[in-house]
Amino acid sequence: MEEHNELRIRFVEGYNLTTAEIIYHMPDRPHILQTYIWQDYDIAPKYPVLNSFLQFWEKELDGPLHSILLADQKLIKADEFLHFAGEFTLQ
Repeated sequence: MEEHNELRIRFVEGYNLTTAEIIYHMPDRPHILQTYIWQDYDIAPKYPVLNSFLQFWEKELDGPLHSILLADQKLIKADEFLHFAGEFTLQ
C-alpha cells in the first residue's frame, strides 16, 4: 500500500519516469568507455534526484563521467487520463 501512495504523490507532484544512460571512463583503463543505466522518478527540467545521484557518483566512485543521455516519460499522458462524471446503475 505504501508503494501505491508513493506513486500517487509522485504523480501529483509532477514526477516523470526518468532514464539516464551514464557513459563513463573505466577507472583502470581510461581509454575504455562503459555504460550504466540509471532509472528513477524525477522532476523535469531540474532533475534533482538524478543530480543527487551524479554528485554521489563524482564524490564516491572512481570512474570519471564522460556523458549522459537522458529520457523521461510522464507517468500518465494527457490523452490517457479521462474524467467521467455521472453514475450508472445496472438493473
